[in-house]
Amino acid sequence: MTTKIPVTVLGATGVVGQRFVRRLANHPLFRVEHLAASERSSGKRYRDACAWRLDGEAYGGLGDQVLVDGTPEFALSPVVFSALDTAPALELEPEFAKAGAMVFSNAAAFRMSPEVPLLVPEVNADHLGLLDLQRHHHGWKGGIVTNANCTATVLVMALAPLHEAFGVEAVLMTSMQAISGAGYPGVASLDILGNVIPFIRNEEPKVEEETPKMLGRFTGQGVELAPMTVSALCHRVPVIEGHTEAVSVRLKGNPSLEAVREAFLNWKPEPQRLGLFSAPAVPIHVHTLEDRPQVRRDVERDEGMSVHVGRIRVCPILGIKFALLGHNTERGAAGGSILNAELAHAKGYLR
Repeated sequence: MTTKIPVTVLGATGVVGQRFVRRLANHPLFRVEHLAASERSSGKRYRDACAWRLDGEAYGGLGDQVLVDGTPEFALSPVVFSALDTAPALELEPEFAKAGAMVFSNAAAFRMSPEVPLLVPEVNADHLGLLDLQRHHHGWKGGIVTNANCTATVLVMALAPLHEAFGVEAVLMTSMQAISGAGYPGVASLDILGNVIPFIRNEEPKVEEETPKMLGRFTGQGVELAPMTVSALCHRVPVIEGHTEAVSVRLKGNPSLEAVREAFLNWKPEPQRLGLFSAPAVPIHVHTLEDRPQVRRDVERDEGMSVHVGRIRVCPILGIKFALLGHNTERGAAGGSILNAELAHAKGYLR
């Protein structure tokens, strides 16, 4: 490609915004046109307004770029990546969509809107069809696509091949979530070191609500929620990056362990078939060692875009249980949104 699509990053100084910038710095499809931040930071150079927290080249090589005010008047591009908090996202993301931008949002503001795709490209690529309904209803030339809660994203990556092969009826998931999921500076050291916190505000309802939507059926007029029961128990643990989940599932037909393993191993969803740039060649790594997956050994593989399954075994209550690991700030945040945009481009939704 000789001409890259100009993009804006909203909330560019925050940690998720920084991950957007780092991933976009050498992207073959997109180039950063605008870095946007709050009024107190606009007009400053990126390096002067941003405390860079990531490995690799500082500021994604864009340290001298001047930040602009995060409104369509100053920051409009054909594609907008939003790392905004919920309150400003509620106000600003529709304004960008109305102005003609395709907004790929990491915020929770519109995830459960019936006209907004809650997208994990391997799981529900056809949900992009909601954009046609969204544009018709609002008269927008652009649109809004959200990625899911990071814990739910990791979960549905493992549930999707099982739902396709057998049908998922019930899920019990216990999470052990990294402190980076709380943003920067995260959780106070005196609260988290040597400790497990059995409460993350709003996390359990998000997982329980978002999972049936993502695994639901696109009817052409909306999404029919998947008929499953999901129970989530979420915990914060002293890990920097990577959410580990202990998952038990009840599947239709009571399939064997070998059939479940084969469903994971043989899964090749649409982003992999299309060869999208940010899609891992293997979306699910199935581990055979009894002590894997582990955060320190596995979570950074494939730049954090794959998930890891291990310890597949019989659950005496629901039927099947396994260990699951995924990268919360890459697959579950910036990397996931960029992959959403790549899929939208492949499907003809980016002008």
